[in-house]
Amino acid sequence: TRERDPVSCTFAPSSLMRAAKREKPEAAEKIALVDGSNVAHSTEGPKPRLANIRILCETLVEEGYTPVIVVDAALRHQIDDRDGYEEMVEAGMIRQAPPGTDADWFLLSFARELGASVVSNDRFRDRAKDFPDALERVIRYMVVADEAVLEKRAQRRRNGTS
Repeated sequence: TRERDPVSCTFAPSSLMRAAKREKPEAAEKIALVDGSNVAHSTEGPKPRLANIRILCETLVEEGYTPVIVVDAALRHQIDDRDGYEEMVEAGMIRQAPPGTDADWFLLSFARELGASVVSNDRFRDRAKDFPDALERVIRYMVVADEAVLEKRAQRRRNGTS
């Protein structure tokens, strides 16, 4: 496992959201909205792992994305490193959907508004009617041995050849 530098995963401020909409797609910052709850639960173990979120965030930065992590409110009660999680929430690195709301809805709404990718292994079947373009935005991933690998098939999926 290679040495890791601390990674700044932040929630995109309103100014970034407005700028992403105004700029040409090739000039806009590549934003990746991360389904943090999905990522935390992606490896086997008794509890969801905060390390999965950090590892995936670092990989996204290396790939040229600005990661924005969105989680459901229940994750704070399940995560393996609660203190680390709370620090990331307080620092604005992790954004929680309000208790009792659907984090997937927030994630897909932001993705549509920003023209952003969504990093998740969720199929979003329950959201297909409201977000028919959701699967075109999704980047699948794997976290194995503390390394993250991103799917590189997004263009093929858009062309209907996956």
